[in-house]
Amino acid sequence: MTTRTPRVGVLALQGDFREHLLVLRELGADAVPVRRESELDQVAGLVIPGGESTVMDKLCRLYGLRDPLRGRIAAGMPVYGTCAGLIMLADRITDAIDGQETLGGLDVTVQRNAFGNQNDSFETDLDIPELGEAPVHAVFIRAPAVSDLGDGTTALAALEDGRVVAVEQGNLLGTSFHPEVTDDYRFHERFLERVRAA
Repeated sequence: MTTRTPRVGVLALQGDFREHLLVLRELGADAVPVRRESELDQVAGLVIPGGESTVMDKLCRLYGLRDPLRGRIAAGMPVYGTCAGLIMLADRITDAIDGQETLGGLDVTVQRNAFGNQNDSFETDLDIPELGEAPVHAVFIRAPAVSDLGDGTTALAALEDGRVVAVEQGNLLGTSFHPEVTDDYRFHERFLERVRAA
């Protein structure tokens, strides 16, 4: 018997939020798009999708979501960020555009577009013991990489060259890649476990 998951949201200002909603609903979650503070107030956890982190930052401010999001993250709400979502959760970013800000919470430094442009997208298998024996097939699209981890942050996965591409800190989870475009939902399941436990 599975415990019912409280309502979770996907930040739906920009990016591939629809794919995350489909995955979460397939896993049995009550998943809703979040575009306003009133919608954020109704969810117990949030996914920040891939997309364009600079645009996402501007839209968070425009829609009055930046400060409420920062408050919920600081208060311990489980959040999972993929690709641009990882950038949004990082305390520090390199290669940012002028004026770009993040929501913060993850004690990491993230490099934007660490692997190049769209043409440099790639796929690989990652060994992630925390998710079981089977490797995770990871899809990287204009992906960031974690260049520095704070004391409280755990690296869950790294490429052969040592670049960290999945991290965890308390109720926060971040990946450089896009599990929502594969049929491996273990990261989303890990996020939902955090929501149920919170």
